[in-house]
Amino acid sequence: MSKESEAAASEPSRRSTYWLLQAGLYKRNQGRITRQVTFGAVLFCVAFGGWRLGQEIGGWGLLAAAGPRLARALEIGIPLALVAAGTWFAYRLVNYPRFADFLIAVEAEMAKVSWPTRSELIRSSVVVIVVILGLAIVLFGYDAFWKTLLRLLRVGGG
Repeated sequence: MSKESEAAASEPSRRSTYWLLQAGLYKRNQGRITRQVTFGAVLFCVAFGGWRLGQEIGGWGLLAAAGPRLARALEIGIPLALVAAGTWFAYRLVNYPRFADFLIAVEAEMAKVSWPTRSELIRSSVVVIVVILGLAIVLFGYDAFWKTLLRLLRVGGG
């Protein structure tokens, strides 16, 4: 392998981690709503995970030997550090060029959608709910029929 092809092969790996260290915004004014909602959703997941981790660390009791003050500091500090890292990752994720271009395209396509009126939405929702309830009743009938038939034939462990 030549030196040029080795350099070209290592370049994508360098570029793929470099985006995490940048602070700039990619295409600042495009796809703002979609990117903000995506950032909020990722941040919510990260924050919820940090909160649950804090609860789990407190329940382990492994840190109790370190002393109550240090244990409490670690119980809060570790999840906070992970949430801070997750927040930075979420920020960089919505500004990663390929992902940001995808979100920009999603917002552009959503603008083209013809949304139903309120009355169309209500009618369609009622149709869906009625069909689901109807199918549930039919399945309940089949279940009751087969259960009764199998019980009469004394098949199964019931």
